Amino acid sequence: MREYEIMFIMKPDLTDEQIAESKERLKKIIADFGGEFIGEDEGWGRKRLAYEIENYNEGIYSVWNFKGKPETAQELDRVIKLSDRFLRHMILRKDEK
Repeated sequence: MREYEIMFIMKPDLTDEQIAESKERLKKIIADFGGEFIGEDEGWGRKRLAYEIENYNEGIYSVWNFKGKPETAQELDRVIKLSDRFLRHMILRKDEK
């Protein structure tokens, strides 16, 4: 399995319940595809955006590390693109050392 890092920005007007639900859904996708959630980089949270996205000036940032197959990253990408709760996201494969 490969190591990945995912960063996503959620809309700031979501309730805490909606945020938790969305994060749990992503964790379930990682597990369903045989991956392993490693952890979340604390200290991000709500921040001002560098530029306006969909009429929002701030967003809720999250950075996660996980292990998985390329299919895991593809499914996460697909689900996030279909959801209306996310403003932006990026999935990076960490290089092996």
